Amino acid sequence: MAADFTAWVSTHQSLFEEVLKRLLPQAEVMPQRLHSAMRYSVLDGGKRVRPLLAYAAGELAGATAERVEIAAAAVELIHAYSLVHDDMPCMDDDVLRRGKPTCHVEYDEATALLVGDALQSLSFQLLSEHQLNDDATKQLQMVKLLAVASGSRGMAGGQAIDLASVGKQLSLPELEQMHIHKTGALIRAAILLGAYCGNKLSDAQLERLDHFGKLIGLAFQVVDDVLDCEADTATLGKTAGKDADNDKPTYVSLLGLAGAKEMAQRLHHEALETLGEFGEAALRLRELADFIVLRKF
Repeated sequence: MAADFTAWVSTHQSLFEEVLKRLLPQAEVMPQRLHSAMRYSVLDGGKRVRPLLAYAAGELAGATAERVEIAAAAVELIHAYSLVHDDMPCMDDDVLRRGKPTCHVEYDEATALLVGDALQSLSFQLLSEHQLNDDATKQLQMVKLLAVASGSRGMAGGQAIDLASVGKQLSLPELEQMHIHKTGALIRAAILLGAYCGNKLSDAQLERLDHFGKLIGLAFQVVDDVLDCEADTATLGKTAGKDADNDKPTYVSLLGLAGAKEMAQRLHHEALETLGEFGEAALRLRELADFIVLRKF
């Protein structure tokens, strides 16, 4: 990876951490335990892939960083809430996330449930109380976009399919459909919300970005499945081999390791092709696509 990309990632990750610290309720504010748990679940962890995609798309669309950081935070809060709920005993029952105890282990199950609820509410509060586009109609579309990506036709629906698929062998189209919802919906939303903060792109160009998001979202999940088999718990920051232990259908169980890696490379190639017309303006999105597919942790 180019040194300037590494510096861009590091700079934006650091800046975004400060954004989250500012936007989350302070731990000293009542109810203190809930606010403490919210900050515990969101801060100091993760690669911030979705916010980075939002920043890159925002740059492509000529958006200001001040607008994009709010959209990026809204997506990241939805993502964080999904992880808190996903780790609970009624879902995947995991004890480790981002290298530290999961929220329900560090606090308790009731608090973890409320953390997810509160983070979701805060996400939409941010989208509605900040001006992110000069056109109010477009900003309303942004709210709808994230709502759909988070709900039964997006992330929550994908999780429902995932839970219903334990112990079953899905076909490749069925597996893709599950992950287009569960993982891909928020990645696509991050890219589009970042782009909506600017005004330089046509509807056709926005559709291209959405297609890029669909491809790279699937690639992200394929690589996750590969890493779940090849990396250890310390490297991943979460319990390795969990999907296999729970008899969940994955790209590796369906295609084998070599087949899954080949699929990730194909999706990567198609994603890069989709960005062709944008030229150098899409450099950061291309580099993020490389990072998603080539990452080792």
